[in-house]
Amino acid sequence: MALKYSGIQVEHREIQLRNKPPSMLTASPKGTVPVLCADGMVLEQSLDIMRWALAQSDPDGWSLVDGPISQSWIEKNDGPFKTLLDQYKYLNRYPDLSEEVLLSEASALMLKPMEESLQTSQYLLGSKLSWVDVAIFPFIRQFSMVNPQQFESLPFVLTQKWLQQHIDSELFQSVMQKHPIWTD
Repeated sequence: MALKYSGIQVEHREIQLRNKPPSMLTASPKGTVPVLCADGMVLEQSLDIMRWALAQSDPDGWSLVDGPISQSWIEKNDGPFKTLLDQYKYLNRYPDLSEEVLLSEASALMLKPMEESLQTSQYLLGSKLSWVDVAIFPFIRQFSMVNPQQFESLPFVLTQKWLQQHIDSELFQSVMQKHPIWTD
């Protein structure tokens, strides 16, 4: 989404992870996605790609938000919330955990603070969309998709509205096009 927003043209290569093409592994021996190869550099993390794209062009000022607060949201999302999300999505891999406990922990850690933040604005860090909203959105979307009816029944109406706003956005719709699997 940040690449599209920044107006950066890319050659999108959809990778089948169980059959990675040699060109991908040459560019990024780590073998994970995403990978962005640009100007002789290789970026292998979504946040690094986002930051690079916004450094090239940030027409609406997505990056003009409080640094420590932004970092706090990202650390919470990429650390403990991502762990809870993975456990919630793949509960069968964690027989000692229960869906109710994971839902409660994820709600307390991420969804309730989001709801509180969204009381004063439709975005997490103020009156306009920021890179933090865009970085966290895919994780909340994944969380909501595990059990949509359960997610809709949670007392987080503003968070649900925030999520739907992103899903319905022209930007998100424009990047969710299917691409053929790349082969060398």
